[in-house]
Amino acid sequence: MEESIYDFSILSDEELILFYSKWIKELKKRNLIRTKNIVGELGEYLAIKYYNKTPGLPKLQATPTSTRSIDAISIKGERYSIKTITGKTTGVFYGVEDNKEKLFEYVIIVVMNEDYTINKILELTWDNFMKHKHWHSRMTAWNLTLTKELIHDSKIIYSCN
Repeated sequence: MEESIYDFSILSDEELILFYSKWIKELKKRNLIRTKNIVGELGEYLAIKYYNKTPGLPKLQATPTSTRSIDAISIKGERYSIKTITGKTTGVFYGVEDNKEKLFEYVIIVVMNEDYTINKILELTWDNFMKHKHWHSRMTAWNLTLTKELIHDSKIIYSCN
């Protein structure tokens, strides 16, 4: 794509806001996102798309947005929680402390670059999630921090490096 086509500096503030609104509507129309959580939704969409087009990886289907604790399910019934990050820390996982049973079999972490292209896709088992989870006191839930040890314990599904 030629970047000069997308020179947003020529737009007024009002036009830029309107463009954003139309962009969100188009992303929803194309089923790239389902809510206004753009980064998270794009990461889920891209992860599911990557899994489905890559031989040897499970075929995934997105769950309804109201599904608790999981974002996708494989054709074998395995449950996946998908978190997208642009920094070092994931969003939170609720309900882990209340359950003795697994909430999901796998966590997929989609690591995005500053331009929202995929840098890495990592997959953790439930056991590795439990090993690496950290308490987020303000959110009163668990999250993951992208560390060398976490990456080492993950299955690297995709890496641009």
